[in-house]
Amino acid sequence: MHACSVTVVMISLTLFLAVAVKRPPMIITQPESVTVFSVEDLVMSCEATGNPQPIFRWTKDGEEFDPGSDPELKVSERSGSFAFYTLSNTMDSLKQYQAKYICYASNVLGTAVSNEARLNTDVPPTQQKEKKVHVKSEEGNSIVLKCNPPQSSMEPIIHWMDWRLHHIQLSERVVVGKDGNLYFAHLTTEDSRNDYTCNVQYLATRTILAKEPITLTVNPSNSLLQNRRPHMLRPTGSHSTYHSLRGQTVELECIVQGLPTPKVSWLRRDAEMSESRIIKDMFNRRLRFNNISESDAGEYQCMAENSQGKATHTYTVTVEAAPHWIKEPPSQLYAPGETVKLHCQADGIPTPTISWTINGIALSETDKDTRRSLTTGGFLILKDVNLGDTAVYQCQASNKHGTILTNTNVYVIELPPQILTEDGMTYTFTEGQKALLECVTFGSPKPEVTWESGSASSLLEDPRVKPFTNGVLEISNVTHDDEGFYTCSVQNTNLSVNAELEVLNRTVILSPPQALKVQRGNTTIFTCLSLVDPKLGSPLIQWRKNNQKISESHTDGKYTIDGPDLKITNVEADDEGVYTCQVITKHDMAEASGTLTLWDRPDPPVLLQITDPKHRAVTLSWTPGDDHNSAVLEFVVEFEDQGLKERGWEELKRVTGNKQRASLPLWPYMSYRFRVIAINYVGKSGPSKPSEIHNTPAEAPDNNPEDVRSESKDPETLFIRWEEMDKRNFNGPDFKYRVLWRRVVGSGPSWHTNYTTTQPFTVNDSGNFSAFEIKVQAVNEKGEGPEPDPVIGYSGEDVPLEAPMNVGVVLMNSTTIKVNWAAVNKETVRGNLLGYKVLLLYLICRRSREPENTLVVATVANEEEKVISDLRPYSHYALVVTVFNSKGEGPPSETLSFKTHEGVPGPPMSMMLDSPSETEMTLHWTPPAQPNGVLIGYLLQYQQSDDDSPMQVQTIEDPIATHLTLRALDPHSQYRFFLRGRTTAGDGELIMREGATTLDGAPPAKFNFTVGENSVNLSWVAKKRHRNVSFQIYYLNTNGINKWKKKEVNSSQSFYQLQGLTPRSHYRLRFTYSNSTLFEENIETLGTGVTEVQPSFATQGWFIGVVSAIVLLLLILLILCFIKRSKGGKYSVKDKEEGPMDSEARPMKDETFGEYSDLEEKRTASQPSLGEESKLCSEDNLDFNGSSAITTELNMDESLVSQFSRPSEGPEALHGLPDNSPLNPTAVSPATNGMPNSVTILD
Repeated sequence: MHACSVTVVMISLTLFLAVAVKRPPMIITQPESVTVFSVEDLVMSCEATGNPQPIFRWTKDGEEFDPGSDPELKVSERSGSFAFYTLSNTMDSLKQYQAKYICYASNVLGTAVSNEARLNTDVPPTQQKEKKVHVKSEEGNSIVLKCNPPQSSMEPIIHWMDWRLHHIQLSERVVVGKDGNLYFAHLTTEDSRNDYTCNVQYLATRTILAKEPITLTVNPSNSLLQNRRPHMLRPTGSHSTYHSLRGQTVELECIVQGLPTPKVSWLRRDAEMSESRIIKDMFNRRLRFNNISESDAGEYQCMAENSQGKATHTYTVTVEAAPHWIKEPPSQLYAPGETVKLHCQADGIPTPTISWTINGIALSETDKDTRRSLTTGGFLILKDVNLGDTAVYQCQASNKHGTILTNTNVYVIELPPQILTEDGMTYTFTEGQKALLECVTFGSPKPEVTWESGSASSLLEDPRVKPFTNGVLEISNVTHDDEGFYTCSVQNTNLSVNAELEVLNRTVILSPPQALKVQRGNTTIFTCLSLVDPKLGSPLIQWRKNNQKISESHTDGKYTIDGPDLKITNVEADDEGVYTCQVITKHDMAEASGTLTLWDRPDPPVLLQITDPKHRAVTLSWTPGDDHNSAVLEFVVEFEDQGLKERGWEELKRVTGNKQRASLPLWPYMSYRFRVIAINYVGKSGPSKPSEIHNTPAEAPDNNPEDVRSESKDPETLFIRWEEMDKRNFNGPDFKYRVLWRRVVGSGPSWHTNYTTTQPFTVNDSGNFSAFEIKVQAVNEKGEGPEPDPVIGYSGEDVPLEAPMNVGVVLMNSTTIKVNWAAVNKETVRGNLLGYKVLLLYLICRRSREPENTLVVATVANEEEKVISDLRPYSHYALVVTVFNSKGEGPPSETLSFKTHEGVPGPPMSMMLDSPSETEMTLHWTPPAQPNGVLIGYLLQYQQSDDDSPMQVQTIEDPIATHLTLRALDPHSQYRFFLRGRTTAGDGELIMREGATTLDGAPPAKFNFTVGENSVNLSWVAKKRHRNVSFQIYYLNTNGINKWKKKEVNSSQSFYQLQGLTPRSHYRLRFTYSNSTLFEENIETLGTGVTEVQPSFATQGWFIGVVSAIVLLLLILLILCFIKRSKGGKYSVKDKEEGPMDSEARPMKDETFGEYSDLEEKRTASQPSLGEESKLCSEDNLDFNGSSAITTELNMDESLVSQFSRPSEGPEALHGLPDNSPLNPTAVSPATNGMPNSVTILD
């Protein structure tokens, strides 16, 4: 209801203002200045509003002009508008109307005056008849092809094209001038063509005139083209002046000739040139100012430059301005008695003059009124106005560039006050904005309003709050504290309206676009993350490049906008610029900008120059190439040795990117070429062009070869080596090495000298392991290198002459010994003593299956005893000791044999469990593979698997026992059994097995039947740990007169298939155990029934019995042959030696222990006992005089040597023995044929 009443009031007030209130005239469409090219173009119109409707009149060049009374003109007069146009058919008749026109619109409240409109006439440009032009010139010259467009008041647009209407390719070398001519900085033969056509376009008349084609012939130059310095073609001279008006477009032009094509640059001489104010066009040949202003006035310079020089031209730009308003007086209602101040202020160059008129009549021509006054500042003051002062006042500003005029209505009237603004309006702003709360009033005199807020403090106390006379309340930089209700009241009345101010969070850009540097062709992404008040809704994100809107590219995919991201693909030079992200909401906007710069690897440096040659140094300078927007970090100087080109280019020096020269260290006697590489953040440039060749003179060597040493290997030979010097250190021609040597002792101070060009150098007859002083000096044609320092070297070594003496063995325990000996005389070593070697041989019986083991232990030079561990207990060993140097080993010492102490045995090789009954367990085992002594019995421990049960112990005194039966065991428990062998040294390692006794068996209690055509499948669940029993299945075909048939089945099978049944038949099954029937079952087989066939002789009982007897006889014969073969036949030694199978490899049935067989027991019992084998290998049976089983064919030393000559398998053994080892049969000395007379064994 409230909204409807407000609407009714607003409509009523509008009608009242439109109908009841008179309004002064106001011109709403000004007559425009126009140039007429045809009779249809002459139209001059003027529109105005007012109440009552205004009446129009015109002046022409200041004189009253009535278009309606002119027979050549037709008038169109409608409500609020007036226009006239010509009826003439010729342009000549229009010339009389060239003039300045002013429109006047009048009603009872005054007269409004229009701006001055100028009407000009002109003839449309036409095609001129021209002669064909043929221009000839020589390659390299500069030339201008003239266009000569027709004279016209219109500015032409020039297009140079060929006969196909394709534009002529423009470039820095070929440009179009503002005069329309085509300028060539220099000609090439490709410029020759016969269709250079200048097309002149006039937009106002929509005309294009094609000039006569010009033929240009460029003759090739017969001589080498001469480069020319730049020269100005347009404008000519060194200085020119441009006068312009504010707001116009001004272009400075700089067209030059020269070879090569000059580069043009612009600068402002009197101040810094603002890039945002200018546009460079036509390949930098034009500098354009769009909307030029006074700040652009100044002095500019164009500079054209090439390799031959430069040319400059200076431009003085002056900017003046036609009058333009700074402040216009507003139209207002006034009450009688008020004072009216009309403030009119304009600016221009030169400064405009201000004049006033009333209803189009100058103040000087009106009646003088003391209430009117005009100030020097342009104020018109009207005091104590009355109803008769209602009029339209004109303020006019003029200078030499033009005149502007503004109409101001002064309406003196009495009206009651009204508030036009709707009550209860809500104004929404964001933080920081300037809030404007409206309270529009109407009345005369003008109502005065006041504003109040809900807060206790006065609004006027806040400096941010500013009330205006038009009723608007302004609050700058609003915050959330400003939210609330505000009341606008008209003074001296009860009129008021309320307004609500809502303040939202300002839109903030959290992550603005960054400054990006991208390589050409790559893809980059600008990101713009913002925070927007939820009440503002979803914002619009608008991207701009250089203030121009960016839209997504659907054709080439250049720009893709995805949420806050702007993706730019295939970045090129045109993509550089400032990219702005605008986050736009319905109440505010936030924006942030980032730059996109194209960067790349730098261009190679150019113009390399070698200067300032010094001793072993030279200065190299260069000019950097374009860095492509990434500053050069460093320059790398490389060189190429012309004498060693196969080495390629090598780095010589690096300097920082701000340097353009480097002092380079050089080697003597070298031929150099240099090049430079620039490096920036993107990468390396290509190499520059190489410099000229620079040669350095020869000098004597600076240094001598390093790492001089002796690597003598052969006796009586001194073998001298050194590191070859780099050829760059030769420093001159005829380079060689001077080798000097002398003995350290014995031959005096004289040096032996020889020369060579390469290493090594050999000196013969130098003795064995003799010390020498050695020097090697570098020499060339210019002299010798510095005096070298001598080093000590030795001649070649020979094998030692003597064997170690007084070799002894101390038995520390069953597996460890300590061997000691007396040191040899160092002179007999004939080389550098590296140490001693202890060589042990494990003596193995021929009955043993183990391989022979050899152990070699080396010591350091001064060591005279060695502890050796991990030997076999209760074993026979023999050892010798040798001395060795880098050449080899000396003769062995006398052979020493010993026997290690007895140790504890290893674990039994296997152990199996067998359960004869529910309370008994029989253990079967095989003796230890390594008894390590004389076996005296076994120790058996066992306990129930429960950890809390006590451990039972039983000692077995018989060393040859291989089985034992335990009784009175718990049939419901699992047991763990631990078995160890025993020697006098103690109990050995154990073997452990776990198991339980086997329970008495029983037949299955329940069967599952699956019936087929010819069979029936029987399945049952076998009981774990139960002994296997046999039960019987009887089956009878009840369809015939057949007899019962029987099948024997084991309970452990869990499955049995009864086959050979007749399809589609009834059978009766009977299950029996121990002659007792368990149960019976009737079944019917599947399939189609068949007729019983009469039995043949193959199914007769007598035939089956005969065949069965024959098969049984053959089986008996096979068994007898096998028994005979196993007793007296040949057998494989390998099978014999492999012995019994390990217990863990034996098959287990029903997850219980495998059954023990008599055959296995006999095989185990037939093996020789440890005591027997010990006797075969006992010390009593070892005959070191050649009669034992070990030394039957060789004496002890030869046997030892032959044993050591076999490959060793021990982890500590060496990979091989040298040929001259004393343990090699070919190296045994004849002096060691017999056994030593006495052997010392320390225990």
